Amino acid sequence: MGEFTTLMARDGHEFQAYLAAPKAAPRGAIVIVQEIFGVNRHVRAVTDDYAARGYVAIAPAMFDRARRGVELDYTADGLNEGRGYMLQVSRANILADLAAAIAVTRHAGRVGIVGFCWGGLCAYYAAVELPVACAVAYYGGRIAQSLDTLPKKPVMYHFGERDTHIPMSDVEAIRAGDPTSIVYTYPAGHGFSCNERPDYDAPSAALALERTLAFFAEHVG
Repeated sequence: MGEFTTLMARDGHEFQAYLAAPKAAPRGAIVIVQEIFGVNRHVRAVTDDYAARGYVAIAPAMFDRARRGVELDYTADGLNEGRGYMLQVSRANILADLAAAIAVTRHAGRVGIVGFCWGGLCAYYAAVELPVACAVAYYGGRIAQSLDTLPKKPVMYHFGERDTHIPMSDVEAIRAGDPTSIVYTYPAGHGFSCNERPDYDAPSAALALERTLAFFAEHVG
């Protein structure tokens, strides 16, 4: 359904983004922020799904600042490679690229953002600093360490209770530190929403998506 297009951030950086449009008049826009595996087949499928649900949907290639065209498999090698790219992208870089993705989709109406894994942290940053209507963070690491600046917009969080990367103490810190947020936990591990990952949990993924769609319907359209 979608195709890649070129965006430019405010610092002059040109990068790719996977953009998908709905068949009818859009109800708003959703920015989808990748895991550390790049804008791969799964992220493109998620973007297409949001477009099928009536949103202009865009997935910016957040690793283009480090290496262009990153698409990694859900393997140990892919994980290690993705971590290396992640460390080369600063918070300022993240915000600049997300701002460009928001700007190019604002014609559709209000803009929401959803991020997965590292993208969950990026979505949190967007809720703190960028003009989004709301944000959804799926198992975003290091959010608990970023609570010195709280979101200005509504945020929904999804975490797996068996996540070996994000301890439940972090989840409780988010509940306490961002008391206006909505925090859900599920009997699943990290990456439970991705059907290509070992920790995929279909019931948890379906429930999280149902809640996310209702949240976007309320705040985006």
